[in-house]
Amino acid sequence: MAKDATGGTWANKVGFTEGQVVLEIGWDEDVDDGLREAVEEVIGSALEEDQFDGVVDAVLLWWRDGDGDLIDDCVDALTFLADKGFVVVLVPQVGHPEHVEAAEIQEAADTVGLKASSTAKAGEWIATKLVQGGHAKQR
Repeated sequence: MAKDATGGTWANKVGFTEGQVVLEIGWDEDVDDGLREAVEEVIGSALEEDQFDGVVDAVLLWWRDGDGDLIDDCVDALTFLADKGFVVVLVPQVGHPEHVEAAEIQEAADTVGLKASSTAKAGEWIATKLVQGGHAKQR
C-alpha cells in the first residue's frame, strides 16, 4: 500500500473513507495497482468499472496528456456523483512525458463547476481532489 511518512495512505489524505462507492475512469496498463488497492482497502470494496450506471460518492479519474478532453471527462464524472461527492484526478508526476499541468486541471474544474481542494503525491502520480460548488473545504 502507498503510505505516507505519517503512516496514512494518500487515499485517506484526499478524502476516501470506508463505505464509499468509487467509480474508476481512465484505467489503462500504466495505472499503479498499489494506488488502486489503497483506495479499495480504505473504502472496503472494489472500485466500480466504467460500465457502472449508479450514483457514486467519488470518482477516481486517471488522466494523462493526450487522453482527450479533461473537461469532457469531468462532466462525465459529475453525472455519477452524489451530493458532496468528489473527483480525484490522478496525473503522472512532473517530468513524465504525459504529465498534465495543475493549471489545466484547474481550468477543467472551473469550467464544470468543481474546485480543487487538495493535492497529494501518490507514488509516481499526483492526486488532485476536486469538489463540487461550495464544498471546497470538505474532507
